[in-house]
Amino acid sequence: MKSLKPLALSLLCLCIIVLGCHTTNKTRKGAAIGAGTGGIVGAFIGKSAGNTALGAIIGGAVGGTAGAFIGKNMDKRAAEITQTVPGATVIRNGEGIIVKFDSGLLFDAGQSSLNPAAQNNLQGLGASLQKDSATNILIIGHTDSKETTGSSITQLSIQRAQSVKQYLADGGVDTTRMIIFGKGENEPIADNNTPDGRAQNRRVEIVIVASEAMKKLAEKVDN
Repeated sequence: MKSLKPLALSLLCLCIIVLGCHTTNKTRKGAAIGAGTGGIVGAFIGKSAGNTALGAIIGGAVGGTAGAFIGKNMDKRAAEITQTVPGATVIRNGEGIIVKFDSGLLFDAGQSSLNPAAQNNLQGLGASLQKDSATNILIIGHTDSKETTGSSITQLSIQRAQSVKQYLADGGVDTTRMIIFGKGENEPIADNNTPDGRAQNRRVEIVIVASEAMKKLAEKVDN
């Protein structure tokens, strides 16, 4: 019997952990991007899924009735962006939004400065983002596979994300709502063996998720 006590205790602890995780996942599957931890969790999920943008949404999801409340708010925000930002492709996924543009947020090889087309795209998006302070923005930079090597390629992708953040900030978007990631060459969307494919991979993606304020409001509704 003595030898069974440690095993029983271990099983009890495991049950508590599992039940605790179930409860936590029901009410809060991740922290907000703006708080940092949720963004990191989302990034790790995205890394395993091969898509940091989608991972950030999954990592910050609340779920349940609160998640449905957030989803309705995101539907309104997505519709507003679609109507007011020319060339924007708005992808609604779960409790977040991924914003892409027909002409992309693209960069010349080895460069992190925004071209005129990217600036025009961001100008319209920035104006829309200022209307809703209850969201946070994840900015994800990417490179092609031939721009540079090692840590430098990740640094270049970070610089690209920073350029977008700075442009949005200069346009009036609160910097505390934005967090940047650099993914280097790890998440291509096109063939790196062709010039056109590499050009598509030199990009920045923008993800919009609920802020802590929106999540707290959603939890009150859930209760």
